[in-house]
Amino acid sequence: MSRPRSLSALAILAISLIPAFGCGRHDSDEKYFLVTTNIQLPYWQEAKAGFMQASSQLRVQAKFVGPDSYDPKAEQKAFQDAIQQKATGILVSAADPAVLQFDIDKAIAAGIPVIAIDADAPASKRLLFVGTNNYQAGLLGGKRLAEELKDKGDVVFFTMPEQSNLAERLRGYREALVRFPNIHVARVVNIAGDPRVAFDTTTEILGKEKDKVNAFVCLEAQAGREVATVLNNRNVHDKVVIAMDTDSDTLDWIDKGVIAATIAQKPYTMSMVGLHILDDLYHNKLPRLDVDWSKDSFAPIPAFVDTGTAVIDKSNLKAFRDAKESATKAGK
Repeated sequence: MSRPRSLSALAILAISLIPAFGCGRHDSDEKYFLVTTNIQLPYWQEAKAGFMQASSQLRVQAKFVGPDSYDPKAEQKAFQDAIQQKATGILVSAADPAVLQFDIDKAIAAGIPVIAIDADAPASKRLLFVGTNNYQAGLLGGKRLAEELKDKGDVVFFTMPEQSNLAERLRGYREALVRFPNIHVARVVNIAGDPRVAFDTTTEILGKEKDKVNAFVCLEAQAGREVATVLNNRNVHDKVVIAMDTDSDTLDWIDKGVIAATIAQKPYTMSMVGLHILDDLYHNKLPRLDVDWSKDSFAPIPAFVDTGTAVIDKSNLKAFRDAKESATKAGK
């Protein structure tokens, strides 16, 4: 696949200005869906806020759907329901790309634009991906990990290998750590969507291998607080924890000094920008949906919109919390 092209800042600005110039163009039956899994997670509530803020700006219907737990099959059912309800466009975060590929392609064949956000389904016919450059997120995390370890130590990773976004994060971490030969990956643990695995594994390691592990890196949102809870319960203060995302528990553990830092994504931005693009595609239709635009040098859409990442630690925690509260309230 060719190197992804990011949407320029100017193009994103143009998308954000659509409601100012085009509010009157919308049809009463425009209906957009955001489909994901684990929808009660704070991460996805942030995405919902951005989605609803965009729907308010555009004056269109918006539905946020999916299971409350990590359940790719239930997510597939929610996606199928969106097709049956004749969605105008769909944003989807693919918990398991293999499960969703057929249905994404079916939606495209039916003339429904589909954009992947957060977790991609690159083998499907989805039009583009809006979200984090997960490889770069891993590089960013790896650099911070090396600083915290002072270039030496053994690390345990918690992940879900079947998710392409997490696999890319791990690849980024590994690449970053190549420069530090005295930092070793001791274990890569698949939590399989269950954060209790991180809790139990950390408990086991502190019981048997406490002196052999110096750091824990969590590549998804839920494991960080589990690791921090175990360390706090056992009064362990000499382990480095790098988390992912910005749920309130993770931020609290940063405030308490148990988690050193977290890599923040921008789910609010992903869903807001994603809905604006879907809306524009509805009103300015592509000649065809079933085209791999990533291989076209004159494509009318980008292949990839990088929404960016940032490191959150004690130094910028308050500023981040204030901004998050303001944005979430605006999207309700």
